[in-house]
Amino acid sequence: MGVVASQSFKNIISTYLGFFIGAINTLFLYTEFLSDSYYGMVGYMLSLAYVIMPLMAFGMHNTLVKFYSTFKTRVSLNSFLTLMLVLPFCIIIPLILIIYVSHDTFASFLSKKNEIIKGYLWHTVIIAIALAYFEVFFAWAKVQMQTVFGNFMKEVFHRVGTMTLLFLLYFKAIDLEQFMIGLVVVYVLRMLVMSVYAFSVKLPVIIFKRVPGLKSILKYSFLIIIAGSIATILLDVDKVMLGYYIDIKEIAYYNVAIFIATVIAVPQRSMHQILLPLSAKFLNEKDFDALEDLYKRSSLNLFIVGGFIFLLIVLNINQLYLVIPKEFSGGLIVVFLISMSKLYDNAMGSNNAILFNSDYYRIVLVLGVFLVIIMILLNIIFIPILGINGAGIATFIAIFLYNTIKLFFVYKKFKIFPFTSSTLKIVVLLLISLLLFYFWEFPFNPIINIALKSLLVAILYVYVVYRYNFSEDISILIKKYLKLK
Repeated sequence: MGVVASQSFKNIISTYLGFFIGAINTLFLYTEFLSDSYYGMVGYMLSLAYVIMPLMAFGMHNTLVKFYSTFKTRVSLNSFLTLMLVLPFCIIIPLILIIYVSHDTFASFLSKKNEIIKGYLWHTVIIAIALAYFEVFFAWAKVQMQTVFGNFMKEVFHRVGTMTLLFLLYFKAIDLEQFMIGLVVVYVLRMLVMSVYAFSVKLPVIIFKRVPGLKSILKYSFLIIIAGSIATILLDVDKVMLGYYIDIKEIAYYNVAIFIATVIAVPQRSMHQILLPLSAKFLNEKDFDALEDLYKRSSLNLFIVGGFIFLLIVLNINQLYLVIPKEFSGGLIVVFLISMSKLYDNAMGSNNAILFNSDYYRIVLVLGVFLVIIMILLNIIFIPILGINGAGIATFIAIFLYNTIKLFFVYKKFKIFPFTSSTLKIVVLLLISLLLFYFWEFPFNPIINIALKSLLVAILYVYVVYRYNFSEDISILIKKYLKLK
């Protein structure tokens, strides 16, 4: 776990820096500097871009990671890398032509409930392309076991760019239209910077020669488009469907709730960058003992860290909603639901990395498609009745089902399970902490209240985890950074 722990820790730092900047943007700057309608429009535009991104990338970011370690000669490897750079254009160019010809049809369908959406379709398409090629260049660096800079670009760069644009808008240096164009520029610039770094790690040698195993690569790429779309749809289709059913400003309130809960996913996102290439390596080398060890350790460590963040959010959420504008407090139930689903994601450890890089991904894709259909149907049922809370319920049910099926599928095929006795100990610690602290509020300013309660929770949680050595990796980090003997 040396390289995993080292790069994961650095990635967690940069990811939390990004989330800290994102929190300022989401909770304060967007809510103060932008109207609810335009804030909802930004959330809708980015969510739609993320939904179509896997299609734009043609699955190359996952394909590159899975097959990279299988090529042993320089010519075959460079031919493969050339294919990874070129193939997305086979999807991007036809899609651009289709959207150009049918722009009004697409725009009218998407803007049925909210007319504002019609003017930003091309913004969404360009951002989706930038997101797609960013992931390809990031994967290029990942397979060289270099994830830290890419993770910084993925989590921090665009949020700093967005913050800059928000302040420029506030001081009237730019208008709303220029702000929306500026968002597009930020994502394109992020992609270009990532490409320069990726090529500095390994310079491409463009060779158009036959790639060994091309049929398997294309089959995997096609199917992984579905896999990537499933994962993205489970995260973002709720916002897209909200824009179809309810007033777009409601997406702004939903966005805040989702952002708060998504903080729990930071450790999983950070560790996943290095878990992907390592899992692919172990699978390609058929080193199943190492794969099982990685599975158990990643699950336990992510559950411990994610559980701590879960407590900080749930125990402080009522006070946090006193700090931001009152109308955003309608997302309280959404925070609870999505927080629990994100905690479950953390407990899955390297499950996704194993599935996406194994020979069993096809069956999982079929299950995923089925669950996406369920999620869309649940959103159709719940959103008109319960609004943003209905979207939260639909998302929670779909993610819970999806994760549970993947968990038992890995067990059935590989006979490995991520949970240990320490997992149960963490569950007990979380329940006791919730009972002790949820109904306990200090009679102070909400910010002071949050700080004091968080400090008490941190002392109790860290002490118990270290004292009873729930995780060897976590205990080593605590000892190192708290200077304990």
